[in-house]
Amino acid sequence: MALIIRKANKEDCREMMELIRELALFEKAPEEVTVDLQHFEQSGFGAQPVWWALVVEDTEKNKLVGLALYYIRYSTWKGQRLYLEDLIVSEAYRGQGLGKGLFDALLEIARAENFRGMVWQALDWNTPALDFYKKYGAQLDNEWVNCSLDF
Repeated sequence: MALIIRKANKEDCREMMELIRELALFEKAPEEVTVDLQHFEQSGFGAQPVWWALVVEDTEKNKLVGLALYYIRYSTWKGQRLYLEDLIVSEAYRGQGLGKGLFDALLEIARAENFRGMVWQALDWNTPALDFYKKYGAQLDNEWVNCSLDF
């Protein structure tokens, strides 16, 4: 297998959405993916992008098998931090170090941009993800409650 990690481009968006739907199914919330392809493309590759991404491409099969989507979060206490929205490796490709490769590449980006750290969320029942993050020395915080409003 020839697998490469690279920056995402607009032409990747359709396959990125497929990976996002795969993640939503894994997280038992497929109905929660309501963004359409046009909005997704515009948000990442329009005049004022609000997200960036790295992808893992299987060059032999010419398909995306992993994704790390991120944006800049500002903390009034810490300053700019990289916010990891999604880290996805397609099920058939797990266990090959692709998640580590994506995560390490994000750490490099955060350091190169002089961000003050990296933050993300994980579901409390996703033990493999939590164990993965613990290997990096991540601090897991059970104190804060997630809040949101949908429009």
